[in-house]
Amino acid sequence: MMSHAVSAPRFATLFCALVLMSACTDEPPPENSPGSQGNSPATAATLAANQAVTESLDLASGQDFEDARRGLIATPDALRVSMPDGTSVWDMPAYQFVQGAAPGSVNPSLWRQAQLNNIHGLFKVTDGVYQLRGFDLSNMSIIMGERGWIVVDPLTTKETARAAIDFAREHLGEKPITAVIYTHSHIDHFGGVLSVLEDSGNTEIIAPSGFMEEAMSENVIAGTTMGRRSMFMYGSQLERSARGHVDSGLGKSPALGSPGIVAPTRIISRTGERHIIDGVEFIFQNAPGSEAPAELTFYLPQKKAFCGAELVSRNMHNLYTLRGAKVRDARKWSAYIDEALQLFGEAEVYFASHHWPLWGTAAINDFLKKQRDGYRYIHDQTLRLASQGHTPGEIAERIQLPSSLASSFPNRGYYGTLKHNARAVYQGYFGWYDGNPANLDPLPDETSAPRYIDLMGGIDAVLRHAQVAFDQGDYRWGAELLNKAVFAHPDNADARALLANTYDQLAYQAESGPWRDVYLTAALELRSGPPQRGIGIANATDMLRETPLAEFFQVMAVMLNGPKADGKSYTFNFEFTDRGEVHVLHLENAVLQHRTGEPAESANATVRITHDLFLKILTRQAGIRDTLFSDEVSLEGSEIDLVRFFALLDTPDEVFNIVTP
Repeated sequence: MMSHAVSAPRFATLFCALVLMSACTDEPPPENSPGSQGNSPATAATLAANQAVTESLDLASGQDFEDARRGLIATPDALRVSMPDGTSVWDMPAYQFVQGAAPGSVNPSLWRQAQLNNIHGLFKVTDGVYQLRGFDLSNMSIIMGERGWIVVDPLTTKETARAAIDFAREHLGEKPITAVIYTHSHIDHFGGVLSVLEDSGNTEIIAPSGFMEEAMSENVIAGTTMGRRSMFMYGSQLERSARGHVDSGLGKSPALGSPGIVAPTRIISRTGERHIIDGVEFIFQNAPGSEAPAELTFYLPQKKAFCGAELVSRNMHNLYTLRGAKVRDARKWSAYIDEALQLFGEAEVYFASHHWPLWGTAAINDFLKKQRDGYRYIHDQTLRLASQGHTPGEIAERIQLPSSLASSFPNRGYYGTLKHNARAVYQGYFGWYDGNPANLDPLPDETSAPRYIDLMGGIDAVLRHAQVAFDQGDYRWGAELLNKAVFAHPDNADARALLANTYDQLAYQAESGPWRDVYLTAALELRSGPPQRGIGIANATDMLRETPLAEFFQVMAVMLNGPKADGKSYTFNFEFTDRGEVHVLHLENAVLQHRTGEPAESANATVRITHDLFLKILTRQAGIRDTLFSDEVSLEGSEIDLVRFFALLDTPDEVFNIVTP
């Protein structure tokens, strides 16, 4: 086994046995206070829409609940996880209200998914394979090796991973961790690795090709914007209640703690690779560019068990994520699922990085085929409609899954949705422009909204029309009108209140957990304003140690205020005394260029600093000016030029406005 240094934190069964959803009510559970954030009750139109969902789907089907409970060994009495300072990281008891019949303020189909995701604890999947579910957004799987445990996907944070590992050891006994497998490069599948390795000095770490590059780069350059949008997508500001956040579709919600990372010691770069890991045979599938830029699945031939990672899951996934990310290729994704079906079609057990397992070859193959065909259908039909001249909005409105896929719960839009995935396919091929020249250079909302309001007869007339739309249950049209009203008159309390109530109803009808959270967060911020704080990086210091310095200088480049930098020219050397690295920054043409190597002789200044101190500046644990001119830093050259340069860098706004100008 290889030894390696450990790095640390980063950025970034309470259920109803039978799903009794024959009627929708808006009665809040007695132990909760839905509406404490100002949410309005479900209207008659929303109750009717949700009742129609109940009548269109077999929500009382019990097989998923049987599968989700199968193999349960133990459930924690009250699964709460906190940081040392008391900050909550994970709170499963907060979801105790998700039981019984769906309230009218929640789409009944999403409520069913939330009930399934509430089933948590330690489970036996098959001989020698166990899962910890409901300790985080993702699952941690444990495969018994000859000498110890092979851990698959060690969750998001060291706090939740520690809780999961401790619970497993309580019920399965003490075993060393002999290997860790990262199935892909999203943080909820590697961030808790430090807790897994704390008691193991020599542990092999397996990951797909490109893992470190993708794991490090995601959320770094675009981190502030993506972090702010994530607050909407995952409802981090929302109360857990029947009128608040109930589920993310993929799981309950992301854990908010201290992630870390450790570099892999073995890379999987080719489909079909066979490896013996702690006495267990693995056959790997390399699937880059599917759900993640770096991803693998694997098969355990002796157990006939297929780990689908996040290539497949029990919901329609995102081809485009609402937090903002690069569009995923639906055709390639579908092809990887087909490849897995061909390679591992004899599997008798399926388990994955999210949700609950599946047993039986016929059931697994049917599941894989429908997942495969779901993404391919969206791809093909989007292009068919585009070839007839339809725009992204028109395609999203027209496209419908065939009945065989629409009736399959794993193809329902609990996380991704048919509408925004169709738009993603269009974007992937044709970009943002829909071909209509009116949309080539449109006015921004802040400019156009006041003119629209004037043309419609003024704010009072628009509010009257919007109220009619609301009373008729025409919430999408009402949201369009009121969004214009709020951007034209952001201080108009009536416009904000009616738009918030409108977003409430759109949220209550949404089958997608993220859509619900986006609408409800928008309503919350219309009523209360944006939060005081965003998703900061104070807990990220140790993981950032593993991030190449070049990434941080790229962040500085996108912080540069171009208009202010126009006409300025500077060159600076940054010498990291504890790493022996030299990084040269050169400002010219209002663009900040970066290179490594020899220091520039004609630099305006040379800064000699330790890596740790530089990270404290980046994570705002130390002030820039005070630190650069302290005894801890050596500075040669022009102090004035250095101060002038840093004055050109804008501080990112972690809580910028979204629903108001």
